Amino acid sequence: MHLTLHADYSLRILLYLAVRPEGLVSTQEVSEAYGISKHHLVRVVQALGRHGFIEVRPGRAGGITLARAPSEISLGEVFRVTEPDFHLVECFDKDTNTCPIAPACGLKGVLFEARAAFLAVLDKYTLADVARRSPKELPDFFLPVSAARGP
Repeated sequence: MHLTLHADYSLRILLYLAVRPEGLVSTQEVSEAYGISKHHLVRVVQALGRHGFIEVRPGRAGGITLARAPSEISLGEVFRVTEPDFHLVECFDKDTNTCPIAPACGLKGVLFEARAAFLAVLDKYTLADVARRSPKELPDFFLPVSAARGP
């Protein structure tokens, strides 16, 4: 199983915002911190805004911030809306399945169970759970400018 870049970047943005609750953050700042194309991040930010994870304030003085407390954002919820599908194998998609053994295959049930277990684990954790780190454990770009470590 491999998560899409959209889900990966969504989690990175949410983590960045979770450890910077003091105000608005620009997409440019997030782009530079992670070394990710701003153009790609804008699309992810728009999706996170549509799903109610972040507030997007347009304009020169605008930026992004969490729309809810990190403790109210389930990782399972984030994955469910940022991953386009969880079709681990072809037969999970009834519309495009061409596997000739699908009706008799026992593997599909096992993989369905594994997918459910994966999501159940993610449902147990919130953004607050994974954002809890001491400043010593965080890369400098996560720290407020006043607290960033020098060379």
